[in-house]
Amino acid sequence: MIYLDNNATTPLDPEVLDEMNRVAQVAWGNPGSRHLAGRKARQVLEDSREAIAQILQAAPDEVIFTSGGTESSNLAISGLAVAEQGTILLPPGEHPATEEPVRRLINSGWKRKVLPIDVSGRLDPLGLQNLSLEGVSLATSLLAHNETGVIQDLKPLALRCLEHRIPLHVDAVQAVGKIDVSFRDLPATTLSAAAHKFHGPRGIGVLLVRKGARLRPVLLGGYQEQGMRPGTEPVVLAAGMSFALRKWHRDREARTATLTNLRDRLQAGLLAACSPAIVNGDQGSRLPNTLHMSFPGCDGDALLIALDLAGICCSLGSACASGSTEPSPVLLGMGLSKEVALSSLRLSISVWNTPAEIDEAVSKIAAAVRRLRTWKSTT
Repeated sequence: MIYLDNNATTPLDPEVLDEMNRVAQVAWGNPGSRHLAGRKARQVLEDSREAIAQILQAAPDEVIFTSGGTESSNLAISGLAVAEQGTILLPPGEHPATEEPVRRLINSGWKRKVLPIDVSGRLDPLGLQNLSLEGVSLATSLLAHNETGVIQDLKPLALRCLEHRIPLHVDAVQAVGKIDVSFRDLPATTLSAAAHKFHGPRGIGVLLVRKGARLRPVLLGGYQEQGMRPGTEPVVLAAGMSFALRKWHRDREARTATLTNLRDRLQAGLLAACSPAIVNGDQGSRLPNTLHMSFPGCDGDALLIALDLAGICCSLGSACASGSTEPSPVLLGMGLSKEVALSSLRLSISVWNTPAEIDEAVSKIAAAVRRLRTWKSTT
């Protein structure tokens, strides 16, 4: 098996697991308890919070632990949308963790306003500059797109939102642990991240909440996480997230170089072997591990099945949107035709992939593309 679906999830790093096992033996108490066992757990929890805050350039009391990216984005969008009616501003093709709470808002009387993107998948600077923000109550955007890997320059949007006193949520789930992210430098209201995207454990994430921001909790219960996320804190998972993020931060330059080389090797091989093929998204501003390609003349679903049978794990897009037969909204927003959009694959690499695996993947993907094109031409 060759695993090229690391934007869906990454394998848990054995060193992270070792750290979690160690913490489970020494900090198993409830961090809300005032006895020795509780204090030990609280110390580990707060040390983890501080380490994550330092890397993401936030204050420790701006870090709220959640169960992952989906909960973080739901908490941000639902928690900031306190009015009964309003307008939410966002680009096309956001992650389902954003799209579904937005859909709920729209069903309750809110309106959606679209942030325009260009053919490369980036926010259109001129469109943003000319966009009226009158009546906009909330804005949200991915920092790095989960399908195309395109990295957005959100500073202009954030500054306009700040000027108009509009809360801005940034979904940084695909970005954190792959590129440097600074909550201090990006004047957003909230920002979400999840550990399993960078070889940490599943079931743990954070929502960064700017000091002074008013956020209505989705869950009710105790006063954990400043009352914004009640429930006994998962100390072992928090320690695992902290360890994984610290390890990425320590090795980030080497990891970025490795990922970029492997991705570019994969891209060059597929462009040479599968012509005509199209690389989707801004190639100068994308995650180092992500390659999104269309193979005109192929059906994406059939290609995915053929590659699964050949031992290649990849995807059509977000795992959270799997099962949808509609073309990706972000690809349509970039101007791709429905037919080309439906011929697309997302290939996402980790530092554990090898050049030999990449070459084998190119060979197997090219063979599958040829078979499907030949079949289509004869039917």
